[in-house]
Amino acid sequence: MKVLIALSMALGLFACSVPPSPDSSTARDPGPRGGAAGAGGPIAGLSDSELAFFNAGLADFSEAEEAEDGLGPTMNLDGCAGCHLHPAVGGTSPPVNPQVAFATKDGATNRVPSFLSAKGPVREARFVKNPNGTPDGGVHDLFTIAGRSDAPGCKLAQPDFERELANHNVIFRIPTPVFGGGLMEQVPDREILANRDKEATRKKELDIRGRANIVLAGHAISGQANNNGNDGTVARFGWKAQNKSLLLFSAEAYNVEMGITNEIFQTERDETPSCQFAEVPNDVTDTAADEPAEVVSGIERFAFFARFLAPPLPSPDTPGGADSIARGRKAFADIGCALCHTPTLHTGNSAVAALRNQPVNLYSDLLTHDMGPGLEDGVTQGQAGPREFRTAPLWGLGQRLFFLHDGRTSDLREAIQAHRSGNYFTGNESEANGVVKNYSKLPDAEKQDVLNFLRSL
Repeated sequence: MKVLIALSMALGLFACSVPPSPDSSTARDPGPRGGAAGAGGPIAGLSDSELAFFNAGLADFSEAEEAEDGLGPTMNLDGCAGCHLHPAVGGTSPPVNPQVAFATKDGATNRVPSFLSAKGPVREARFVKNPNGTPDGGVHDLFTIAGRSDAPGCKLAQPDFERELANHNVIFRIPTPVFGGGLMEQVPDREILANRDKEATRKKELDIRGRANIVLAGHAISGQANNNGNDGTVARFGWKAQNKSLLLFSAEAYNVEMGITNEIFQTERDETPSCQFAEVPNDVTDTAADEPAEVVSGIERFAFFARFLAPPLPSPDTPGGADSIARGRKAFADIGCALCHTPTLHTGNSAVAALRNQPVNLYSDLLTHDMGPGLEDGVTQGQAGPREFRTAPLWGLGQRLFFLHDGRTSDLREAIQAHRSGNYFTGNESEANGVVKNYSKLPDAEKQDVLNFLRSL
């Protein structure tokens, strides 16, 4: 008898560990909504001077950089808008991946890594481990400026991505949209933490926890377990909520994604002497400029652009009609999705009137959650571990082409099912398992309502 019980438990554990099969229902992802309504423009209520900063930021954000501007020596692309382009500037991966053409732009000798394709998402690559087996987790840029006409004499090899792929040592990230970034930035910590503690009984029943990321300085130990070690406040930007502010988010992208040093990151990621071509070593404040918006550095202009960028507008009736969307919104809350994808948070006081005491309809709690082995990427950022990711904001979802942190699917049904993996008995269950189980039990018509609702956002 004991043997039979043990066998049954073992079989049960095995069954729970097997990735869920694809959704076999008749419900279908309606696909991305066309157009760019409500995306890419400035938030309502900006002053004339704030609008000037927005426009200056938009111009810089849309510009392609060259070696004399500080591009490289290693980078993933030559401009912000190339990655953040769909459905408008400030969004995410476009239908045609610009990285493929960029690989050989201006005579560059780069090879296109096998994980990029013309119709696939823009990607950055991170290595999970160093050659000695210690944790890595950093971005390894895809391309170099070697061979470019504006970089004579630079000889710099790309990382051996194919070898690392064979060693299962590469993970991917796709760009996160920056629409409504200023509203997200102005949500007070107390709002995030109070929301974390709401509906505690229901969250416990579904085994939903969630925590704010801790970004520690060096090996410092924060006295407040959910706060970052730099200033004791909650970080919120990036796939693992690893960045505190839009300025830091912009500075990291400028340096890591384009290789351009700046006010925050002053030294080159690759210091090969023959590959340095910037006329000015760092993109910093220009004290000689005539216009206020031109005085500030590039990363500040990027931050102002994202800060003043309007959030996406949902559709009241597309796809599926207003009644279906309303039913889907209710089902979304009833099955537990809204416990993590919080429909609305609120900003507090702000120096910018347009951002002051505003609703933020982002559908995220801005916390990190354990998403199980199915989404595990092996990378730790701050104290967000290998299986932890920030709840992705869903506003604008209706127009996105690629889903999940690595862009592995374009089908909402697959994205939903990917949230479910691991199990309680082995201690690696995704916090979304109970919610996805609830979704899977819905009749096909209700699943379709949920999908229509998501694509309306």
